[in-house]
Parts: sequence; C-alpha cells; structure tokens
Amino acid sequence: MADFGLYEYQEEVVQRALRGENVIIWLPTGGGKTRAAVYVAKKHLENNPGAKVAVLVNKVHLVDQHYNKEFKPYLGQDYSLVSISGDCDQKDFFGCEVKNSDLVICTAQILENALTNQEEGKHVELSQFTLLIIDECHHTHKEGVYNKIMGRYVAQKLKGERPLPQILGLTASPGTGGAKSIKGAVEHVLQICANLDSVIVSSKVYAPELKKKVPRPRKRFDIVDRRPQDPFGDHLKFMMQFIHDFMALGPDFPVREFGTQEYEADVVILEKKGVTDRNRLLAQCALHLRQYNDALLINDTVRMVDAFRVLESYYSTKSSTATNGTDFFLLGLYQENEAELEKLAGDARFENPKMGKLQNTLLEQFDQGEHSRGILFSKTRKSTHCLYDWVSNNPALQRAGIRAAILTGAGNGINYMTQNEQKDTIRNFRLGSLNLLISTSVAEEGLDIPECNLVVRYGLLTNEIAQQQASGRARASDSVYSVVAQAGGREVRRELLNECLEDLTGRAIGEVQRMEPREFQMKITDLQTEALLTRQLAEQLKIKKKSRFSAATVQLSCRGCFVLVAFGNDIKVIENAHHVNINPDFERYYKTSGQTPLKTFEDWEPGRVISCAACGRQWGREMVYKEIALLPILAIENFAMETPEGRKLANKWKNIEFTVEEFNFSTYCHNRFPNMFD
Repeated sequence: MADFGLYEYQEEVVQRALRGENVIIWLPTGGGKTRAAVYVAKKHLENNPGAKVAVLVNKVHLVDQHYNKEFKPYLGQDYSLVSISGDCDQKDFFGCEVKNSDLVICTAQILENALTNQEEGKHVELSQFTLLIIDECHHTHKEGVYNKIMGRYVAQKLKGERPLPQILGLTASPGTGGAKSIKGAVEHVLQICANLDSVIVSSKVYAPELKKKVPRPRKRFDIVDRRPQDPFGDHLKFMMQFIHDFMALGPDFPVREFGTQEYEADVVILEKKGVTDRNRLLAQCALHLRQYNDALLINDTVRMVDAFRVLESYYSTKSSTATNGTDFFLLGLYQENEAELEKLAGDARFENPKMGKLQNTLLEQFDQGEHSRGILFSKTRKSTHCLYDWVSNNPALQRAGIRAAILTGAGNGINYMTQNEQKDTIRNFRLGSLNLLISTSVAEEGLDIPECNLVVRYGLLTNEIAQQQASGRARASDSVYSVVAQAGGREVRRELLNECLEDLTGRAIGEVQRMEPREFQMKITDLQTEALLTRQLAEQLKIKKKSRFSAATVQLSCRGCFVLVAFGNDIKVIENAHHVNINPDFERYYKTSGQTPLKTFEDWEPGRVISCAACGRQWGREMVYKEIALLPILAIENFAMETPEGRKLANKWKNIEFTVEEFNFSTYCHNRFPNMFD
C-alpha cells in the first residue's frame, strides 16, 4: 500500500472492506476517507474481472472533486471512468454509461432516477454493480435519496435476491440522531449500520498517528455583548403589537417573543388557520407579521439596513394589490412608519455589534498574508447575500484583499445557483482568485481546499454533524474555527452541546464495535425487517392518500384572496418535478412581472414571475418547455384546495390528496395548436 500513499491508519480501516465485507469507514474530516475508498475500488477492480463500481455523492460539486482529485489520478490509466451530474448529457443515457464504464461517479439522485426509469438505455439494476461507495453516508436515513437506494438493497437482501454489490460507506460522523443518552445514540448508530447493511470501522491501533496527521483547527468563541439599545428593532416590535391589537386574537392565542423562530412558527399556524377558516383578516395579518419577524431576525444577524430593505421590497408592490380594509390598514401602517424606520436603520450608533466582531475576525486572519482563504457560513440564502453586500462595500475588508463570492445550493429553482455557477465559484476559490466563500450549509461537507485556514460560523444553530463538517473545512496548519455570537446566546450553548454530542457519538460507536458479531447481526436484521415493513406500509398509505379525491372534484383558490382559479385536473406534472396548469383559460387569472432569468435547463427555460391578478400573491413562474409550450409552473403552497371534505392546504405537491397526471407534450400540442397537424 506504500506506493499508493496510504497512512497506516488508512490501511487499518480498509482491511475488512478488502475482504469483501460491507463496511462504514469512520474517519474525521481531512482523514483521507476518499483516498482509502479509491484504494478499495482499485483492489476491487483488480481482483474481480468484470467488476463495476459506483461512487455516490450527495452534492453536485463533489462529483468533479472526487473524479479529478482522487479517482482519475489513481485509476484513470487502467480503467474506464465517467462522472455524471444533473447538468451533463450522460445522465440521459445512464444505463449505457454504466454498461461501458468500470467506475461511475454520480449524485445519488442520478442513480435513483435510473433505478426507477424503465426506459432502455436509462435503466439500471443494483445487481449490475459489484461495489457501491457512498460518500457522507450518515445521510442514509429517513426519506433521503441514499436510503431510498439502500431500501431497495435491503429489500432484495431480505428476499434472498442476489447478486448485490458490496457496500462501502464513508462518514466523519454518523451523529446521535438527536439522542442525548448513550442508549439512544447506540440505537441511532445501529440504525445507520442497518440502513447500509454494514459494520462500522475506525482506527484503533494507529489512532495516535491519525490524531497527529489530522490536527483540528484552533476553536474560539468571538463573543459580543448584546446591543445596549435597539431603537430600530423596538420600532418594529411596536408595529407588530399594533397589528396584534388590530387582529384582536384574545387569550386563546398567547404571543411568544417577537423576533424568534418560535414566534415565526406561531404566525405560520395563524396564517393556516386564517386560510382554512376563510378569515382573510387573520391570514393577511399573519403574513405581514412574518415579514416583520424576518426583519427582526435579519436585524439580529446582519445590518439594520438589510432588515429595512427586506420590508421595503415587500411593501413596494402592495399599493397596487390592496383589495380591502385589511390590506389598506397593513399598507398604511408601513407607509406611516417607513421614514422613521429608514432613519433608524441608518443610525450607526445602534448598528449590530456582531458585524464589528465579524470584521475583526476576518481582518485578523486576512491581514496575515495574501494566501489566507476562508469560508463564512450563514444560515439562509438571504443572509449570504446581505453578508456579501457588506463585505463588498466594506473599505477595511477590501483593503485587506478579500475577494468574496456566494456559494449556495444548486437546483432547478430560479433562486438557486446553477450547477455550473457552483462549479465556477469553487474552482475560483481553489485557484485563489476568490479567497472568501460566503456559504450556506452546501459547503459544509466534502469541500476539500487544503489552503483554507479560516472557518467562521455566523448566526448558526446546527447539529453536531454539521459542526464537525464545517470545522473540517479548515485544512491548513494553524487554522482557526471561529464562532461569532452574542454573549449568552443560543449559538454558544448549541456549540457546547454539540461538543458533548460529538463525544457521545464516539462512545456509541465504540459500544457498537464491541458487540459480539452474532448479537450485532441479529439487531441489524431486526432493524432492517422493521424498516422494510414500515416502508411498505407508508407506500400503501401514500397511494391511498393520492387517490382520496378525484382531480376533477378539487378546485384551487388563491391563498391570498380565496378566488377560485383552477381545477385539479388542469394540473399536469413534467419530469416528476414541475406542476403546470395546461388550461388556456387560466391566463386570465394571473399577471406576469420581472425579467426573464438568463438561465436554461435541458428541456426548458424559466420565464417571468406569475402572480394573482386580483391580490398580487406570487403563484410561481412561467416556463418555456421544448421551445414551444409557454406554461405556468405553480407552487401549491400559494393555493388552497377546495375538496369535497372542505378546504385543505399543502406545502408541497407530494402532500396533495389527488393524482396529478404526467404532462403529454404531443397531446398538448395537438390540443393547443390543432392547425399545425392538419
């Protein structure tokens, strides 16, 4: 193994995998899990003629990273390798690519799609693979795509169906699954082992070498005192109380503290109650209160002006969509206070002290030299954009040579980065033309930048897995892991709890590893059988729920003004992702606004935003499908469903209680453009 460059602790953890066993390798971030997996793949291909390996990742940017940095350099000369993600053409012929390759690296969703797609050239079976490598395998639980794939594997195993591929899972931490006791943590680790049909291994003999080779960054809490005065926040709270008085809720609706996640949960419930009870006053007030609460949360995280801009943007279109007394009251309240809010937001005496502490933290590291590189983690896309604006317009940070960019999740949604945008940002960060990523959790796992010497967690409350993953992004020597937080705040308490949970995870893994093989296997089989039965029951209930109502008996009404606008059978689904209304009469119920985004996807292009013509509630966005069909994509969360059993709500299309048929492009064209086919 020496010629491959493995350390002795890596050699230790791959032994059982080399014997063909199903194994989870547990090594800390930076411990070389991927390199160990490359070695196992190499030996597997050498020793098994006709072998076929699939490497599954959960983030798009990891496809290229694993291919270019790990698998291709060591296996590319002797074997046929291919990398496939959602933005490349090979995914449409995945079955063919698998047939013609020795090793495939892809996102797990690509494999899941191929397992369910029966079309020739696209379909694959698990039995076609001899080794399945699952990166960040702690995600193999609940409804995650890893667990869907492994659910098939376990079902086939329990039925005695063979052959099945060997499993190799990689993780820095399986976590405790929310458990705070050793018993609960052990049960969680066993469940992960059952889901992956694997034992879990770690370094024992060479643990001292591992600790020496993978030093942890220096952790520190950069604590700031609470704002002594917050007149901007106080004024927002005064306005929120004014709305509560207008609603006259009474004692049955106790109000929790404004500016908290708990209060946000309360107003979400209030809005739902307003819609289902057909009480528009309650529903609209709740929506506006959520905006004010968002502004308070932003005021606590970034700058006052960022919070003000959120409200300013929200109310900029309200004057043209007000329809009754409630709308005019809410709009008037904001307009009467807008000037005062803007004035308070611009008063530097009351600025968020966290911003000053964050500036000092960044300057301390970046002033050390031009080679510094860091990742600033924040909770939401909105906060990453606010922080980017602050960094870009901060003279001190610009003088320090900070060149920042935003990194958020990839997807088909218009508010997401495209996969190519993600790749370009990460590439520029690797090359050094960017030296600060302002990121959501998308960069926590797997991103390998050896030069990264600063990780800042800013306004985050996450679990022990995310904390360990984020900490592991700081790979350079003498690197710093900083938690910028308010004195006595929840962030500090959560970080300290996560440290305890990290230790609990290690103890739980130790207990599982010390189990007698027979006892371990019995527990695993019991858990797998239980999970299979639960999955089968859930699938039956899902099918039953989907057919509860006929689509023709369901009507959709705007969630903002309750106007009926469509029937359930007007809705069709494209590529199991985009729900569109194909009824041409639907056009009279909505208006379009905004610019057409400069983005294109394989078969469609996003169009303008669509909103209710009556009240202005955003419903979704137009799409141009196959360069011909202009269709409105609808988000079900913006509608209420009038069913034979009353008004119902759903936050996602998968939760509706009627069946949506697949969109047929040919039928649509014949019906919409009959003269073309004469």
